[in-house]
Amino acid sequence: MRKTFMLASAALMALSTTAFAQSTVIVEEPGAVLVDPGVTNSTVVEVPGEVRTYVLDQSAPSVVYDGDVVVGTALPDTVDLHVVQGYDDYAYTVVNERRVIVNPQTRAVIQVLE
Repeated sequence: MRKTFMLASAALMALSTTAFAQSTVIVEEPGAVLVDPGVTNSTVVEVPGEVRTYVLDQSAPSVVYDGDVVVGTALPDTVDLHVVQGYDDYAYTVVNERRVIVNPQTRAVIQVLE
């Protein structure tokens, strides 16, 4: 009985470590607008875990923006974007006290962090 318990515990621990090693976060936003034209029902956004961690660790002043900050919204040029070091395809900013990850080429919101 004791051996069975030990083996089961070891197996569970081994399986759970793979969940902590996840480096990509996939977020499904129902009803969101994709950056690509023509697709509007839902989008799956893959953001590397390192990008999320970097954005959450940075401090930036919040910018006031009139309008909804949702995935697919293109932010105006008046909103300053900050580049994510090591990831040229991602930028971030804080809009209405909410951190957002943005595509720096299109200025479209990729993900809103809560």
